Amino acid sequence: MVKQRTLKSLVRTVGIGLHSGAKVELVLRPAAPDTGIVYRRTDVEPPVDIRATAEAVVDVRMATTVGRDGVIVGTVEHLSSALAGLGIDNCYVDVDAPEIPIMDGSAASFVFLIQSAGIAEQNAPRRFLRVKKAIEVVDGDKWVKLEPHFGFKLRFSIDFNHPAIDATAQAVEVDLAEEPFVQSVARARTFGFVNEVEALRAMGLALGGSFENAIVMDEYRVLNTDGLRSGDEFAKHKLLDAMGDLYVVGMPIIGAYSAHKGGHALNNRLLRELLADAEAFEVVSFEEPSTAPRAHLQPALAA
Repeated sequence: MVKQRTLKSLVRTVGIGLHSGAKVELVLRPAAPDTGIVYRRTDVEPPVDIRATAEAVVDVRMATTVGRDGVIVGTVEHLSSALAGLGIDNCYVDVDAPEIPIMDGSAASFVFLIQSAGIAEQNAPRRFLRVKKAIEVVDGDKWVKLEPHFGFKLRFSIDFNHPAIDATAQAVEVDLAEEPFVQSVARARTFGFVNEVEALRAMGLALGGSFENAIVMDEYRVLNTDGLRSGDEFAKHKLLDAMGDLYVVGMPIIGAYSAHKGGHALNNRLLRELLADAEAFEVVSFEEPSTAPRAHLQPALAA
């Protein structure tokens, strides 16, 4: 059978919170089958566990935030994307602050942590959410959609009307059956604009933002001395975010995701609308790996 997966060992790191600017310790720990991804705030007494679900998302401004009983963990999308991309079903995410550290602004640091810990198969069937009919959420000229597809592929298009972004690829498509997450998506960094950063800092936000953890632009150009990592990094990062946002559903998705100018809010609305329609999805497992979608076997093949 296609089995659930967790970490082989505990792994920890320290980083900076994007919004607080404070030091944050992050610990990833193995978890038993059927645990899911559980964010644990260790700095409150007693510690509070927040299981990742679509309903646990409590804030989608600037990032995806999960919460329970007034306790939150913010900026989960990059780590969530890495967990999805490497096929981790069960993991405790201990954090001693209200947000996941931003690291380098991509999922690459979290990929390194997970690979350093090692990945272990568990004696329990992996559950998948298979999309059975198209679900779409529209907000003006922005939209996101999930459609039936025996695999997992994502397409994202952007439109920022900015010289530096317009000079790069405006649309990307990744079929994870053909392009492993680590090589195709993980290194794309978040990005922002100098004037927005100044406004956010005036509000006490983005205090940890820097050239070390984001692509920063003025009105005309990228200010980072090392430039872009790829010619499609802007669109690829939005796709990376979408993978993380979708994985809060608690299981890998069998389907095709597409979006134009989408974001955290629309992604969460999409999940909630999907789950609200019992005819739009089913939960499935696979007794034989040969019958499962290759897109979700890639992480196991690479491990």
